[in-house]
Amino acid sequence: MIMITAESPVKFDRRKQKDDTLLALYKNILKPRMIEEKMLLLLRQGKIAKWFSGIGQEAISVGVATALNTDEYILPMHRNLGVFTTREIPLNRLFSQFQGKPGGFTQGRDRSFHFGTQEYKIVGMISHLGPQMGVADGIALANKLKQEKKVTVVFSGDGGASEGDFHESINTAAVWDLPVIFVIENNGYGLSTPSNEQFRCKSFADKAIGYGIEGITVDGNNVLKVYETVKNLAESMRENPRPVLLECVTFRMRGHEEASGTKYVPKELFEIWGKKDPVNTFERFLLDEGVLTEDMIEAIRAQNKKDIDAGLEIAFAETSPAIDTEKELRELFKPVHIEDTSASVGAKTSKRLIDAVSDGLRLAMRKHQNLVLMGQDIADYGGVFKITEGFVEEFGKARVRNTPLCESAILGAGFGLSINGHKAMVEMQFADFVSEGMTQIVNNLAKSHYRWGQNADVVVRMPTGAAVAAGPFHSQSNEAWFFHTPGLKIAYPAFPSDAKGLLLSAFEDPNPVMFFEHKALYRSISEDVPDEYYTIPFGKARLVREGSDLTIVTYGLGVHWAMEILDENPSISADLIDLRTLAPLDVEAIINSVQKTGKAFVLHEDTLTGGIGGELSALITEHCFEYLDAPVMREGSLDTPVPMNADLEINFLPKDRFRKKLLALHAY
Repeated sequence: MIMITAESPVKFDRRKQKDDTLLALYKNILKPRMIEEKMLLLLRQGKIAKWFSGIGQEAISVGVATALNTDEYILPMHRNLGVFTTREIPLNRLFSQFQGKPGGFTQGRDRSFHFGTQEYKIVGMISHLGPQMGVADGIALANKLKQEKKVTVVFSGDGGASEGDFHESINTAAVWDLPVIFVIENNGYGLSTPSNEQFRCKSFADKAIGYGIEGITVDGNNVLKVYETVKNLAESMRENPRPVLLECVTFRMRGHEEASGTKYVPKELFEIWGKKDPVNTFERFLLDEGVLTEDMIEAIRAQNKKDIDAGLEIAFAETSPAIDTEKELRELFKPVHIEDTSASVGAKTSKRLIDAVSDGLRLAMRKHQNLVLMGQDIADYGGVFKITEGFVEEFGKARVRNTPLCESAILGAGFGLSINGHKAMVEMQFADFVSEGMTQIVNNLAKSHYRWGQNADVVVRMPTGAAVAAGPFHSQSNEAWFFHTPGLKIAYPAFPSDAKGLLLSAFEDPNPVMFFEHKALYRSISEDVPDEYYTIPFGKARLVREGSDLTIVTYGLGVHWAMEILDENPSISADLIDLRTLAPLDVEAIINSVQKTGKAFVLHEDTLTGGIGGELSALITEHCFEYLDAPVMREGSLDTPVPMNADLEINFLPKDRFRKKLLALHAY
């Protein structure tokens, strides 16, 4: 029966829904409304600092969360309080989270719904609006690989759907047939910008056809309709995995957040949508259906009030997090201990650096059955450098996956795989292209463990560097972009044996690793490399040459430049330190060497200004000043883009300038 009352323009149709289901939906939708009303009161009283209201939109969160199984992941946003309450997260923990108290989920390190919890299968948002959709792809991919019949739901607003991540993530899900429901909460505004200034399409569901997937539009204020739609979709998608775009049309009755107000919204819209209030209309419907009585409503409200007050009392009683600097630094990464086993392995074979990387990948895939490789053209084609050639034949296309040109979505998928029990490798076809996925790396991968204890078991391979006449967009040294970001580990091997051992360690490490491989070294150098599986721990530099006159600190191609120039100048007795990893950094090796030699030169291929050399120079000056017999010298490439012409590129690179300055430092 469809019922429309004078007070309720929302069309409810209970079909064959049992009273228990309708009552559960009512309880689930009333609780977040009452919490919101309390939060707005506390905001006016100055007891909380900020609030993002979802009043008027509760039917979407509640309908979705009620329809799913509790072991299926939901990725909500900041107007989805109903997801958290429907999943029955203890209210005191939610309130502690809102206030930055230790009893929350982030120990005061993040606010509101910027957190996740494996216990309740919720992965909260970050502020960038969109990256969570790629993460949902990865979670769904893991379910599919494990042959678990589960769906994943991810939320976006109509404003966030303008982000590139929206396109990338839906396109990837479509290509890979991932069971993801992309819920678009179309409330008419992106903060203060109305829909007609955000997009031209009449319906978000219309966008689905461009991706070759289903698109559905429902009344987002009708909790029963949202529930039934999601429940039916989920049942179908568990058996027939595929993505679906679900548009829920609704209206935000409060400001983007309370401080922003609503002056930019025409007043008549509040009157129109006020009549469609999802809580009041559903309550009226259930009263008319005889499912609810006034006494029941009063009892449910009384219990909610009691629970809310009790949760607030616990949260308010908590003290702020204790200041513990060591803990802050310690919890940046998930703990891991990796032994140096490079000396204990048997037979060795001469390998180029490219062969060592390929060998390391193959052994990692054999050991870690949950490891998935993703990248452009890495499957049948074997990648542009042929590093994964033959991998499909051994490991299959489920684990060696060609990707669309969707760097952000694929990096997000790597994180999603990690959340759902897998390891992931994402290959940037060239390190330069990583700029398309910076948000995922520096805000999702790097910060997740510190924020809510979720590690990102992702290795990002970065074919990098110049000296190959490839021009400005295939030759950049961009390791400094990530060196500045806490929460990332960075490897940059100069030798084949280190490349293999460090790569295998990267896959043992449950934390995000940026793994740089210099393209000019791929086929130009060879070394006897152990054939077996071995690991080299991060944070331990390699002393390539030992001397007494001065210290050279470098990595990557810089190591080979330094070796060549030292060979040309046998009078220079130098400690040549190959850092091997930039994060963690072997500070002890640097300081001990400079204290011994009294002179230091820092060399890198990256442009001089803002490069890692400035940090290393400052480190040496701060800790070795009284030992220095000369100023700390540094050299890098010119502060220009990388030129394509070979002669211009030679001038761009620091090798010749390094030679001259090294001789000057030696003679100082």
